[in-house]
Amino acid sequence: MDFVYLYKQNNNKMLIKFKQIILFVLIPLISFSQVEEVNPPDYIKTINFKGNTPETQLPILKLGEYVILEFDALNGEEEDYYYKIEHFNYDWTPSVLIRSEFMDGFDNQRIRTYENSFNTYQIYSHYKLTIPNQFTKRLNVSGNYMISVYNNDDNLVFSRKFMIYEDKVNVGVNIKRARDVQFIEEKQRVEIVIASNNMQLNNPSQTVNAVIVQNNNLKTAISNIKPQYTIGNQLIYKYDHETSFWAGNEYFYFENKDIRAANTGIQFIELKDLYHNYLYTNVERINSPYTYNPDINGNYVILNIDAEDPSIEADYVWVHFSLLANEALKDKNIHVYGNFNNYTTDDSTKMHFNAEKNIYQNTMLLKQGFYNYKFVVTNNNTIDEGFIGGNFYQTENNYKVLVYYRDLGSRYDKIIGIGEGNSVNISN
Repeated sequence: MDFVYLYKQNNNKMLIKFKQIILFVLIPLISFSQVEEVNPPDYIKTINFKGNTPETQLPILKLGEYVILEFDALNGEEEDYYYKIEHFNYDWTPSVLIRSEFMDGFDNQRIRTYENSFNTYQIYSHYKLTIPNQFTKRLNVSGNYMISVYNNDDNLVFSRKFMIYEDKVNVGVNIKRARDVQFIEEKQRVEIVIASNNMQLNNPSQTVNAVIVQNNNLKTAISNIKPQYTIGNQLIYKYDHETSFWAGNEYFYFENKDIRAANTGIQFIELKDLYHNYLYTNVERINSPYTYNPDINGNYVILNIDAEDPSIEADYVWVHFSLLANEALKDKNIHVYGNFNNYTTDDSTKMHFNAEKNIYQNTMLLKQGFYNYKFVVTNNNTIDEGFIGGNFYQTENNYKVLVYYRDLGSRYDKIIGIGEGNSVNISN
């Protein structure tokens, strides 16, 4: 009897121990997963997020520089919004730094600068936040950051990522054609040389991580790239598959800076409750020869030809996108894609089939300006940018390389350098 009792007791202890081990393994996975950006509700539009460059998304700024966040609220309620800032590791898991370590001052402050629209059909309030400011005086360390905007009820409205770097190493970037003959016409390969002239990089295979971003789109970024080999004080990356991107095709574009006239890319306009812009129907280009068509790599710019301040004088327009259907596109999930919607693929960006006209359609409320866009196909959470537009090695794409470094014993990942390259001069 005592033997049976002891046996059951030991089994129970083992079971408890096993559960503790499982929790020990699972809790870090739950607590420290990669953070994702939260997209705004329908009444928040035109989120411009930039540093000291004209690019309106994915700010990458030098330590000590400013960053500007702007957005419009179309609900007409002049609500108060608050911002919070968090610091992250290179893989977008939360860092262990507390706020006082990465920030001078404090956040969770109301966004105080806002103006109402002037002389527009669509009424909106335009909010603007600049960091540093009188409350958030300085961000002290380099690395990955997330800014989150909350409403009066402390509900998250949206969030956006940005990066701060230190200029400690030189980063050379060259764009090459793929070495693999199978993809030589469709892919672009990024070669990297990191020169640490005045900085000792200890054990770089463990402490250095490179991230490559194509056209400011973090959703297609390639990360966790280790140096292939070292020559002197240089780290060399000459991979083929590991640093190759699908080349895609040039973006479509339209311009509606003059709200009363049909401009570039717009077939005709109508005035109802608001102006409606009907774009020319696009066709798939995967089977057509590549044609150079200058774009701004998926970006957008807010413009109004008659306004002194487009941020509050540019109006909102219903933009009608359309894509000619064919057998290859039947039953596909097709989305309108670009920097203007943060490269999002959800119900708001999905194209719907019109059997009567044999086209896919979508209508979006967008602020006046110049916009790049393309059509992509999604399948099981994967995005195929080339299914409709094709992939051509000649396509002009912008590439940014961020170099992360965590020295032995350090508690966070610094960004110690940034490099930039363009495929306009692609070579073999």
